[in-house]
Amino acid sequence: MQRNGEMKLGLFLGQAGYHESAWRDPNVPAKGGVDIDHYADLAALAEGAAFHFLFRADSPSVVEPDHASLARVSRNDGFEPITLLSALSSRTQDIGLVATATTTYHQPYHLARMFASLDHLSRGRAAWNIVTSGFKFEAQNFGEAELPDHDTRYVRAKEFVEVVKGLWDTWEDDAFIRDKQSGIYADTAKLHLLNHRGDYLSVRGPLNIARSPQGYPVLVQAGASDAGIEFAAEFGEVVFTAAPSLEQGRRYYATIKEKVRALGREDNQVLVMPGIVPVVGKTKQEAFEKLQRLQSYTHIDVLIGAAERWLGFVTDLRSINLDALVPEALPETNLIQSRQKVLLDLAARQKLTWRQLIRSISDSKGHLMVVGTPDEISDVMVDTFDQHAADGFNVMPVTYPGELKEFVELVVPELRRRGKFRSAYSGQTLRENLGLARPLNQFARAV
Repeated sequence: MQRNGEMKLGLFLGQAGYHESAWRDPNVPAKGGVDIDHYADLAALAEGAAFHFLFRADSPSVVEPDHASLARVSRNDGFEPITLLSALSSRTQDIGLVATATTTYHQPYHLARMFASLDHLSRGRAAWNIVTSGFKFEAQNFGEAELPDHDTRYVRAKEFVEVVKGLWDTWEDDAFIRDKQSGIYADTAKLHLLNHRGDYLSVRGPLNIARSPQGYPVLVQAGASDAGIEFAAEFGEVVFTAAPSLEQGRRYYATIKEKVRALGREDNQVLVMPGIVPVVGKTKQEAFEKLQRLQSYTHIDVLIGAAERWLGFVTDLRSINLDALVPEALPETNLIQSRQKVLLDLAARQKLTWRQLIRSISDSKGHLMVVGTPDEISDVMVDTFDQHAADGFNVMPVTYPGELKEFVELVVPELRRRGKFRSAYSGQTLRENLGLARPLNQFARAV
């Protein structure tokens, strides 16, 4: 793939940090989850360092299975992504805004309208992280006892995305002429009704907002199961993944790019950006001491709750010997299948006990974790990029704002010194900054 030699960087925008116990760090704001100024400060740090985007994850439910773990985590006290990023659009100028929204429990018209609005509000900086619901308690918030079958969720998601794209295209780019002299506001010859009737959805249209600055907000996906990879290859323009080793990263990268080419897409229009969890120290010992301090804050109930969730709620960790080796296989989950596989592969490769695995899940949740000096972290990032295991990274600092500041002040300059990261924004829209093409209107093109 032809690349300009510079990696892309996104910031995972959380309220406390990516570590399960980040909120207990004395330097982390306890009420950061519902403090817009806290998020604005993080956005300013990332934008000042020329990060490509802010990424906001989401689940429309509490995900902890019991009060023991629920009482000790901070994630259930934060803003809904599109609302938050809409607010941040007025407090930033250049950085992209990636909001997560599920296709399982939304309606396509609502999401098409909200993301088009965010793209207009931000003057072309919006992106949609397309997910299917993966936590069991989401279903019960929407009148269902259980989540639909894993593959069924992806089949519906495919139809859902096609509908949303169709709605974004129902007005041509120049349809709204707004001519005061003639009294004509919209040229209805450039209106295309969707009139979609499919297996899961029925949507007439048109969307009641002009086509957005980017045509479509950038489409982001994180598929890593078989169904997820097929979906990501078909629709994704930025693809997130968990790849805790170079070997896994290269394998995933090659698979995605091959499938993208097989679908007739250009592989430089699909950017693979795995998560990285950096813990930065002026010495390696200092970095390890930071991590050990966070680990000391983490109660066993939090460790077990997080592990059971990311393994798909298929085993009761309170009833097993935590010092036994993790088995090679567990029952298949109907939840996030790809993450279960990543974690089991990690345990097998490193011959982990259950106790070691649940600690690792608390620390990084299966993402690439690098604990060390700016040089050492840069070495890993550059090698991963040069070895075609990544086009960039979704940076997941263990605490906010402290570890983000350390990354920006110590790692980013080293990446620039090596010619691997930019020093300024190069375009007006997120698509331009990522090097992604603006999509043509499908209906105008067909005429």
